[in-house]
Amino acid sequence: MNKEKAYFFIGIKGSGMSALALILKQMEFQVAGSDIDKYFFTQHELDKVGISIVSFSKENIKPGMEIILGNSFKDTHEEVVRARELGLKVTRFHHFLGELISSYTSVGVAGAHGKTSTTGLLAHVFSGMVPTSYLIGDGTGVGNFNAKYFVFESDEYERHFLAYHPDYAIITNVDFDHPDYYHSLEDFCSAFEEMARQVKKGIIAYGEDPHLRRLEVGVPVFYYGVEENNDFVACNIHRSMQGSSFDAYFHDELIGHFSLPTYGHHNVMNALAVVAVAYQLGLDKKQISEEMATFSGVKRRFSEKRIGATILIDDFAHHPTEIAATLDAARQKYPKKEIAVVFQPHTFSRTIALLDDFAKSLDLADRIFLGDIYGSARESAGEVSIKDLQAEITRDVTVISEDDVSDLLSYKNEVIVFMGAGDIQKFESAYEDLLRQYQ
Repeated sequence: MNKEKAYFFIGIKGSGMSALALILKQMEFQVAGSDIDKYFFTQHELDKVGISIVSFSKENIKPGMEIILGNSFKDTHEEVVRARELGLKVTRFHHFLGELISSYTSVGVAGAHGKTSTTGLLAHVFSGMVPTSYLIGDGTGVGNFNAKYFVFESDEYERHFLAYHPDYAIITNVDFDHPDYYHSLEDFCSAFEEMARQVKKGIIAYGEDPHLRRLEVGVPVFYYGVEENNDFVACNIHRSMQGSSFDAYFHDELIGHFSLPTYGHHNVMNALAVVAVAYQLGLDKKQISEEMATFSGVKRRFSEKRIGATILIDDFAHHPTEIAATLDAARQKYPKKEIAVVFQPHTFSRTIALLDDFAKSLDLADRIFLGDIYGSARESAGEVSIKDLQAEITRDVTVISEDDVSDLLSYKNEVIVFMGAGDIQKFESAYEDLLRQYQ
């Protein structure tokens, strides 16, 4: 790759786009980009390294640039049209990433849930042991030309992960999602099957997912889980208020004892997957354990803060399975506190398709607060509203707005989990402002 290239990102604040921009910047390329005039959490790291972010305008596009286009933007976008007029190379995010990883031993992390947390842990462990570039879906990106490995999050939306041909892959699970694109669970599974067939050397897959047990691919598949029929097995699992630990076995061989300062059964499984791929690649078992013990998590996945005696948790969970997993983690860390959840559904299509499952997972909280459904630019309002979800929940539930979060004050000495993939932070910010008035 020519370091004289000037890359311009259309939609640079997207989580994958911002991570890729950081990678190229650290590899000493010229990087700039455009996006909407609204602050997004990924912007902090871009600002910190001096990447220029401008408002959308066709005047931003100059001769000599190479354009990286975010997957949310159409070819009719004014900057794309201008780039075509100038004869510039325009590459979609996932295609560019597919080209970039080809220079490394690559490990992709796919799955309906757990991709970001698993990629973050994998990147942390690998980079502590050997030069590693990585792209995490929380907007984190690290890149250098001397890296041996490239660890990345492999996104299934619109089958984007078919642009990748990684050497190895972790598949955490298969669970129906993205009903605005996938027609059925079978359609969703077929995408993962097709992706798995593109892996070059080996796959680490969650063995207690019946859909993954049916994979038919041309490379070895090693299964992980707690049941004895898996290749990699977690035994002697211990979960406490300080974190989780387990013994990892490969068949009858004890690999070692591993501890991590994260919570929930799902994070034990994510850690076992990381142990499995690191073991397959011959990394030192003792070092794997040492690095894992220092993992601090990823952005917007069980991110905590305290205001007085109130514990606020911010989490990206936007699918029923993820909601249940996050609440399980909260119960583990705070077993003596009540758990309230503020949930903002993400997209009308997902809400209506999984309405019953959302109600069941939210019922696991002690108290539920709902914000209006966050619509997507890729869909119009459907035949569902927040009142429909409210009606399905059996526990006490209240619909709140950004302008009035006072109902949350009854939980000001407990745990409040803010969940969603839209702009759920507006509710948390409003509540923080209110809560500080009562400290």
